[in-house]
Amino acid sequence: MSLEHLDTKQPLLDVRGLKKFFPVKGPLGSIGGVKGYVKAVNDVSFHLYEGETLGVVGESGCGKSTMGRTILRLTDPTEGQALYRNEDIFQLSGKKLQQVRKDVQMVFQDPFSSLNPRKRIGQTLEEPLAIHSIGEKQERTERVMDIMNKVGLQLDHYYRYPHEFSGGQRQRIGLARALVAGPKIVISDEPVSALDVSIQSQIINLLQQLQEEYKLTYLFIAHDISVVRHISDRIGVMYLGQMVEYAPTDSLFANPLHPYTQALLSAVPLPNPYKKKERIILRGEIPSPMNPPSGCIFHTRCPYVMDVCKTEAPTRAEAAKGHVVACHLYGERES
Repeated sequence: MSLEHLDTKQPLLDVRGLKKFFPVKGPLGSIGGVKGYVKAVNDVSFHLYEGETLGVVGESGCGKSTMGRTILRLTDPTEGQALYRNEDIFQLSGKKLQQVRKDVQMVFQDPFSSLNPRKRIGQTLEEPLAIHSIGEKQERTERVMDIMNKVGLQLDHYYRYPHEFSGGQRQRIGLARALVAGPKIVISDEPVSALDVSIQSQIINLLQQLQEEYKLTYLFIAHDISVVRHISDRIGVMYLGQMVEYAPTDSLFANPLHPYTQALLSAVPLPNPYKKKERIILRGEIPSPMNPPSGCIFHTRCPYVMDVCKTEAPTRAEAAKGHVVACHLYGERES
């Protein structure tokens, strides 16, 4: 989609200062009290506009999946806001929350464990329609059959159980379940990470076709930045629970600013075997999210570390139009 006028539009989803901390208890459990917190998501903010795809990329364990689950309130936030059509999801309850969960659906990372092994696929796909009181029994069956056809499943799959499908088919089932209730936003959590490359391309192309047909908005979570590049209008880069850079896709790949983003992109292989690029190797281990470094969270592995990085956390600065980075190399202008 065109990104020229996004800054003048009202975001469909506006996430502000999202935090999710998990308590770590002592060896005696609740008796020993809480000895610390795992800061899985730590002050993440972003906008998601109608019809676009925002990709979120980062190493395993950086908090991407937790962020997606927290927005949907599958786990309760520690702090922050998630405004959907100007209403804070974290403050809703009852019918209003149920309506939001109809409009904001999720494709889970594991396409097998997210399906009930005791239910036939038809029952699983009709369940969201029953929960949201959409249609009568016959209408629900027809709607499920239509969605199954759209995602490339055969109609006889309606009567089968999850163990009878391949990984790619299960991922299509998960996508069908997310779409059947007619959502506005789909949060896709690593939807292709467990699939073969050929199947990955099929699922990505399917996602794009469905987005165009149903006018969907995607929050696409993945660790493979090449996949994210193919599907995303904008990309956010997460490290240790924080979003350190986000920008339009072309801008990010043409001019990555944060040292962590530069390292990620240097690991992407070039399609031309005669061209070479310098690989940036990050030294040291990823810090524990239970005890993140002071100052800039990346300073323990950054090749450009300065004294200020060790004591002061950088503020977000807009280095170019729509290109925001949290790094002391680019000044202190808050976006």
